[in-house]
Amino acid sequence: MNEENQTGDCAFLRAGRDNTAAALEIMRRGVAETGVNQVVVASTHGDTGLLAADTLAGSGVTLVVVTHNVGFGEPGRLEMSPEVREKLSGKGVRVLTGTMPFRNIGTAIRAAQGYSQQDLIANTLRIFGQGIKVCVEIAMMAADCGAISPEDVICVAGTGRGADTVTLITPQSSNCLFDLRVRRILAKPFAW
Repeated sequence: MNEENQTGDCAFLRAGRDNTAAALEIMRRGVAETGVNQVVVASTHGDTGLLAADTLAGSGVTLVVVTHNVGFGEPGRLEMSPEVREKLSGKGVRVLTGTMPFRNIGTAIRAAQGYSQQDLIANTLRIFGQGIKVCVEIAMMAADCGAISPEDVICVAGTGRGADTVTLITPQSSNCLFDLRVRRILAKPFAW
């Protein structure tokens, strides 16, 4: 279930993976409407990335799938299997695993001292929803490694597994965070 407003932007009634198919359709429509030729999708295990690749097949759009960093859940372990990474690569998708701007050295400082400046930024973005925070983060990660140009990009993320948030962002590298612009929120959960 979702509600669309006059601009065609969408608010999902609840957060979560049940919105994935609709979010990816909104991503596809957003690409068509805006002419954006690059998409960045958050995908921990690869399921959402594979669905996004299928949705964009033949479109000529550059697709970058961003995973959690190695050690996110368990030291030395990447949550996306090598087999899924290979499937994505076989579909022409660039898979990016790197340091997450809102979960880096500041996380270690918070653990030791109880506060980190990155937490303030991440938690402020979470006011708009977990997916918004992740969209901003993956846009910076893809820009940091040169996987996307500093031109508009559609970003897809979610709350937990799957996708429930779609944004149009003018990306910047993480060292230029405050020059990044969230230009449009195409879809997000009404309540999360």
